[in-house]
Amino acid sequence: MEERFIASIIKCFFIAFGVLTGGALFGSLSAYLTGQPPISEMLLAAKKLRIWAIVAAIGGTFDAISTFEKGIFEASTVDLFRQILLIITAMGGVKSALMLISWITQGDI
Repeated sequence: MEERFIASIIKCFFIAFGVLTGGALFGSLSAYLTGQPPISEMLLAAKKLRIWAIVAAIGGTFDAISTFEKGIFEASTVDLFRQILLIITAMGGVKSALMLISWITQGDI
C-alpha cells in the first residue's frame, strides 16, 4: 500500500476517536452545568455521536458517495477498496472510543 494512504488510515482512526471522546466529554460538561448526571450523559452522548464521528473522519458523505460511484461505474476497484477500508477504520476508532468511555463510566455498551 501507499505510504500516504496508511497515514490517512491512521488519521481517520484518530479523528473518529477524538470526535467521539471530545463530544462525550463536553456533553457531560454541559450536563454538569445544567444539573443533570454527567456520567450517564457522557455515555448517552457517545452513543448519539457515533455516526457523526464516522462522517467527520471520512471527510463528509458526498466524497464517500462519489468514490463509491467512481469505483462501481468506472471500474476503479482500488478506490472503492480504499474507501471501504477508511470507513472500517473510522468504525474501529468509534468502537475504541466507545469502549474507553464505557470503561470510564462503568456502563454497558
